[in-house]
Amino acid sequence: MTRRRWIADELAGNRAALTGAHADHLIRVLRARVGEEFDIAANAKVRRGRIVSIHDGRVEFELGEEILTTTVPAITLLLAVFKFDRMEWAIEKCTELGISRIVPVIARRTDAHLVGAAAKRTERWRRIALQASEQSRRSAPPEISDPLKLQQAINLSSALRIVLAESEQHTLLRDVLAPSLGGGGVLLAVGPEGGWTVDELHIFESAGWISASLGPTILRAETAAIAAVALVVSELN
Repeated sequence: MTRRRWIADELAGNRAALTGAHADHLIRVLRARVGEEFDIAANAKVRRGRIVSIHDGRVEFELGEEILTTTVPAITLLLAVFKFDRMEWAIEKCTELGISRIVPVIARRTDAHLVGAAAKRTERWRRIALQASEQSRRSAPPEISDPLKLQQAINLSSALRIVLAESEQHTLLRDVLAPSLGGGGVLLAVGPEGGWTVDELHIFESAGWISASLGPTILRAETAAIAAVALVVSELN
């Protein structure tokens, strides 16, 4: 039977621990007991872990042999901030697919009330990514940056930088990926509800980004993000 995987909150030598609400879920919901074994991920490595002590808000493990894991592809998603419930869905699913980094971006069409609340939402997004990483048996959650303005995010570097644009009529994402992917990473920019503005697309173009689309249909922002990440992951694997 496949062991449940947890990403440690603390690591010291051959000991690791889950703390706070993370530990309480294991104690109260899964009713863990001393001696039970799980896979414990820490510092991007996974080892067999045996519970040695349980206290309120804390579960400690003794770590054993290392377990081989797959490498997460180097994909960074620039995700324009949109309605939080749908954005959380995109973060969860892109994490399960194997994204390595998510950069929330304040776009021209990001609603004003979301702009003000986005910075306070970052820790929740990280918790969602952590839970999705454990569920999908990753060895580490994706990095989720603090929200950035587009002018700050646009200069991030990568071997291949692609902006998804509804207005792009000639270049499909799969056609850009096929001849371009090598050993480098991919930066993928997905706009908010309503898409990127014309001015923003000009900024991307001036910075050297490639414009591409997912096809003729108009997708919701969360659907576009998930579909695009799935396509890139399949090409990298």
